[in-house]
Amino acid sequence: MEDEEDGSKGNKGRGLTSIDSVESFRWVFQDADDDENDDDVNDGDEELLLQNGMDTDNDDEDNAAAAADHKLIRTGPRIDSLDFETLEVSGAQRVDLEDVTFSKSIKLAFQTLGVVFGDVGTSPLYTFSVMFNKAPIEGKEDIIGALSLVIYTLILIPLIKYVLIVLWANDDGEGGTFALYSLICRHAKVSLLPNQLASDTRISSFKLKVPSAELERSLKIKERLEASLRLKKLLLMLVLAGTSMVIADGVVTPAMSVMSAVRGLKLGVPMVEEDHVVMISVAYLIVLFSVQRIGTSKIGLALGPALFIWFCSLGGIGIYNLVKHDSSVFKAFNPVHIYYYFKRDPTKAWYSLGGCLLCATGSEAMFADLCYFSVGAIQLIFCFLVLPCLLLGYLGQAAYLMDNNGHAQQPFFSSIPNAIFWPVFLIANIAALIASRTMTTATFSCVKQSIALGCFPRLKIIHTSRKFMGQIYIPVMNWFLLAAALLLVCFIASTEEIGNAYGIAEVGVMMMSTVLVILVMLLIWQINIILVLCFSVTFLGLEVVFFSSVLRGVRDGSWLILVFAMVVFFIMYIWNYGSKLKYETEVKKKMSMDVMRQLGSNLGTVRAPGIGLLYNELAKGVPTIFGQFLATLPAVHSMIIFVCIKYVPVPFVPPSERFLFRRVCPKSYHIFRCIARYGYKDVHRENHQLFEQLLIESLEKFILREAKERSLESDGDDDTDSEDESSRVLLDPNGSVYSLGAPLLSKFKNKTAAKRPIISEASTSHEPQNNSSNPIQDKSLENELTLLHMAKESGVVYLLGHVSIRARKDSWFTKKLAINYFYAFLRKNCRRGIATLSVPHTRLLEVAITHMV
Repeated sequence: MEDEEDGSKGNKGRGLTSIDSVESFRWVFQDADDDENDDDVNDGDEELLLQNGMDTDNDDEDNAAAAADHKLIRTGPRIDSLDFETLEVSGAQRVDLEDVTFSKSIKLAFQTLGVVFGDVGTSPLYTFSVMFNKAPIEGKEDIIGALSLVIYTLILIPLIKYVLIVLWANDDGEGGTFALYSLICRHAKVSLLPNQLASDTRISSFKLKVPSAELERSLKIKERLEASLRLKKLLLMLVLAGTSMVIADGVVTPAMSVMSAVRGLKLGVPMVEEDHVVMISVAYLIVLFSVQRIGTSKIGLALGPALFIWFCSLGGIGIYNLVKHDSSVFKAFNPVHIYYYFKRDPTKAWYSLGGCLLCATGSEAMFADLCYFSVGAIQLIFCFLVLPCLLLGYLGQAAYLMDNNGHAQQPFFSSIPNAIFWPVFLIANIAALIASRTMTTATFSCVKQSIALGCFPRLKIIHTSRKFMGQIYIPVMNWFLLAAALLLVCFIASTEEIGNAYGIAEVGVMMMSTVLVILVMLLIWQINIILVLCFSVTFLGLEVVFFSSVLRGVRDGSWLILVFAMVVFFIMYIWNYGSKLKYETEVKKKMSMDVMRQLGSNLGTVRAPGIGLLYNELAKGVPTIFGQFLATLPAVHSMIIFVCIKYVPVPFVPPSERFLFRRVCPKSYHIFRCIARYGYKDVHRENHQLFEQLLIESLEKFILREAKERSLESDGDDDTDSEDESSRVLLDPNGSVYSLGAPLLSKFKNKTAAKRPIISEASTSHEPQNNSSNPIQDKSLENELTLLHMAKESGVVYLLGHVSIRARKDSWFTKKLAINYFYAFLRKNCRRGIATLSVPHTRLLEVAITHMV
């Protein structure tokens, strides 16, 4: 995050040093009697010279005897890839939306209307006008054919695809593109995230269903995905593309909804011109995004009744027009009129598909905003309120057009009775404002998921509700979307061109979601292949046809939204690529365990009372930054804990399963590893004191349980990080002991199911012994607990590292451009992890390091 120049400038009072790196960096031992300035070491002396990155596990204990005579020094520039992630603590639990009272159900229904259905609810404002602008009306048959297209588009995409199918492909109540991706990652090892462990599958919220042996198709797909790096990358590209389209949709939705509503003013006040519409729309958008920070639940509860009135007005006006004008439009429910519509003029009908697609806008928002509400609430409200009112609204507009072909530019406002024009105009503008924030809410949700999964630069996230943990506000994204929406309104004032851009963003999201849902059907649901083919052909084929239609108008100005989506995709890809490359370098450069053995329990320096929390990305191995601290500081803490903040592909991790502990070195070293696991939707509290308390309490439980089971101290030298996964075990604070070597796909068993936890054969073959029968062990346990309490009283110091990476001189030009400029720019301007902590600067020790990759 900080480059070497930044590091050198910020070291006042905070111990910040900046060090460049070279590819041939080495750690060197020096005898205590030798000259400290003697850096000339024979490259062939393997006993004193250990190349960084070697992780051989030698059980020879002779090296430890001479450890006191060695000191760790640095022979040249060093390298490190510590990436300090945000220190976040889960402080809330997901609200159970099923056990609610009737009054709460009514409140939740209004919130659902105000948050989820604003986008699709305002589509009657512009659908017909865009359709008939692309394909002018030449007769009443065209009206019936266009209406039939709209009806069956509403039935097929929002109702059947999303409400009845896609909503069930949620990840423990979480919707959106990244939720689908995490769901797939849990059932097949397709994630490119580099720090995943087999122990992640033991989280109770993992809910892993192993593909049955009878379904060879599911197993073959799983094996093919896991074996092909190309398919893994392709899957990630689809996810990034879908997310970029969601963000683009969050730009174009406010522009389209607000301008369509304000344009009705031209009918009520003839003197209003197009420039006035643009100015009013700009003012609306500024107000809209300014109140976004109030929060989803508050805004949804306030605007939910307004949107309820809007749907009732939509249905009422539709009934009025059906009675007054022409009720024969009901024959549009016969799909044969779609065939006649295309038969009369295939080219014109194909052009009109781009406008027809707008009736389904907001469908993806129903899925992306699922984290705020339950599946049942969305399904009931859509089927019994939203869809009937939408159908009545479109039927009423078609009935009006049957008698008034000349008002096809704004059929909705033209069809409103004069007596209620201004009240409906006011309600329509309020509904448009609600719709404008619908995709903004979905955008916030998708961005937070992508940040947690390492695919988006870190941004400040504000939780706006204490009851509903998924309701968030991201200030940077909010103002970024506002600026893009204003740019779109000012430079593309035509609703037809904005509508075409709207269609491009919407159908792009739909296609990506369809592909991921197909994969969920094959891999997870394991349903009949015939049903999967029907779903694929019907919806993917339909969306490809829609996409071909909207691409026709890309030259009219809607290309801007494609450029915007490509920029967002590029940012996400560069960030993911750079982060992955940085982690891989960290793994290659980690310190050898032989170095730790030869240093001895004092680590070649003085052990001062206190606890040092060293943050790093490594889930195993000793990070190189630890060697930098040993070589730079005159003393280190009596107890060192390597803390790895790791996100797992589940929405939430129970607090009781948050931490996993193990020893990194023999017991006398007092060095531990803590893996703090978070789901991508966990609510985090900016409280370092709570985190410290939970971590130290969990460590104490680990030490007690370890002594009781004798599972990790049977052989001190065997309890070290090594490449041999089969010899490792992990203990969680509940006392469960299991191996890291073999993937365990079953859930955690309750610790009360047996008198003691199940211990894998890899961990130990000895039965637990009573500590009271071994006074030496009792004394050792007492000493270690005493040391822990003394270290806690002395205080906790945070050892942080700021990492930047640079491409080597012999790298390709594209890699240099991506890493040295784009990724470096993102790292420098994204939110620092330390910014979310309330840790005093006097308790921070920071190092800035540069990698050559």
